[in-house]
Amino acid sequence: MELKNAMKISASGMRAQGERLKTLAENIANADSLAKTPGGDPYRRKVVSFKSELDRATGANMVKAQPPKTDKSDFELKYDPGHPSANADGYVKMPNVKTVIEMADMREAQRTYEANLNVVDSAKQMITRTVDLLRN
Repeated sequence: MELKNAMKISASGMRAQGERLKTLAENIANADSLAKTPGGDPYRRKVVSFKSELDRATGANMVKAQPPKTDKSDFELKYDPGHPSANADGYVKMPNVKTVIEMADMREAQRTYEANLNVVDSAKQMITRTVDLLRN
């Protein structure tokens, strides 16, 4: 594999993980966002998935983030009859965001981003060393 292709593949991974990080940050920011109307639905967690896409110019498979999809898991109900978002039975629907899971996913995305960045840095170093050897 050419170094140029390795750098392009890693860059596509970095872009995909960047999209994932943005979505995870949005989820964390809205972990306490409740409905604006009584009995309404609060913020619903979003999830990013990836797909492999062939780059015809290089013949290499690139990773691409898909648009975020909503997580259809159930909302947690919290009994709080005095809350403005409470339904007729006194329950408030809480967002289906679990901050601990979002933080773990964020750490994984960060490490994957860093791994791709290390590939780009290594490829740049190899190119620099090759040029230096050709000069001598």
